[in-house]
Amino acid sequence: MELRERIAGERRRLRKVREALSAAVAQTSQGDEGYIPFYIGIADYFEAAMERLHTQDVRMGDLLREKADMDDAENQRVLAELDRRLAGNQEHLKEFLAGGKALRDQRGKALEQYEAAAKAYTDYIVTNMGHHAGSTDLARATFSDEDWNYMANISEADMAREEDLFERVFAAMPASLELTPSD
Repeated sequence: MELRERIAGERRRLRKVREALSAAVAQTSQGDEGYIPFYIGIADYFEAAMERLHTQDVRMGDLLREKADMDDAENQRVLAELDRRLAGNQEHLKEFLAGGKALRDQRGKALEQYEAAAKAYTDYIVTNMGHHAGSTDLARATFSDEDWNYMANISEADMAREEDLFERVFAAMPASLELTPSD
C-alpha cells in the first residue's frame, strides 16, 4: 500500500504543478521576466516527472498486453486508447520542453513561445491524461502487487528528486500569480 500512496502523492504534486502552470498561462506573464525562473522550474519538473510517469504508463500497457485477455475487443480498445493518449502526451511534452529550452536560451524573447506551448500542453493533459477507468480498472483486475512494483519503477532517489523539483517550482512562483482551486 505504501508504494501506491507514494505514486499517488507524486501524481498529486504533478497535478498541482500543472494547475499552477495552467493558471500562469491563463493570466500570462505579460512579458514579466520574473516568470522565467518559475517557468524553467516547471519545465525541469515536467521533464523529470513525465519521463518516469511515461515509463510507468508504458510498462502498464506492456503488462496488460502480456496478462490481460487480448482477444477481448474491449481490452484491445482500452489499450489502443492508452497508446493514443501516451503518444499525444509525448508530442505535446516535446513542444513544451522545446519552449523551456528557448526560454533558457533567449530569456524574455521566448516567453510567448513558452506560454503557447505550455497552454497547448496543459490543455492536452486536462483533456486526455489522468485517471482513465478503462486502463486503470483493467490493471486493478489484472495486476499482482509484484506487477505494481515493477510498473512503478520508483526509487528513493527518484522520489527525492521529484520532491526537490516540486519545491523549486513553488519557491520561484511569481507573487503576482493568482492560483485558483483545482479544476
